Amino acid sequence: MEKKHQVHNLIILDESGSMANITNTIISGFNELVQTIKGSEEQFPDQEHFISLISFNGMGQKELHFMDAAAQLQEIDAQRYQPNASTPLFDAMGYSLNKLKYALEGKTDYNVLVTIMTDGEENASKEFNGSTIKALVEQLKTQGWTFTYIGTDHDVTAIASRLGIENTMSFEKNEADIKNMFSKERESRRSYYHKIHQKENLDGKYFDDENKA
Repeated sequence: MEKKHQVHNLIILDESGSMANITNTIISGFNELVQTIKGSEEQFPDQEHFISLISFNGMGQKELHFMDAAAQLQEIDAQRYQPNASTPLFDAMGYSLNKLKYALEGKTDYNVLVTIMTDGEENASKEFNGSTIKALVEQLKTQGWTFTYIGTDHDVTAIASRLGIENTMSFEKNEADIKNMFSKERESRRSYYHKIHQKENLDGKYFDDENKA
């Protein structure tokens, strides 16, 4: 049996209190994203997809999935996603990136797509800072990792740039714009999977046009 190319989808999702008023729209959009990842294995049978979903707030990181096969993906709901507390973004990134990095040690035939989704700037990290996260991001980009940063209510491009991330998208905090953001993300994700299938260079832009939803 031919070995399949592994694609690891790591999603780092803000669960801080300021996300509370868009909870239902975020849940709905994420669940559509799950269906896109599940459907990709049917569209590209040479690929084997895994998902790691880690949400975060001032009370810590919460692993909803870690390296779970696409077929095992569960939709999230209001019981599993409950915004509260502050925004320790750097700690969430450091924890998530290092955990997946160590889990993939020794493997070669894979790509990683990291999606960071937040509505505010870092304000509570204790273990990591911007420079340590940027160094980690730059290291992982040389190993087949692609990073995207999606945000609202702060200077998305500036913060992402400080972390070494070029692929950004900003959105407004209303239902229509959030739905449009998730639609663009799913479209870009399908294009990314297609490039892997065609063995194309992944160094180009992840989002095709301007960085607004």
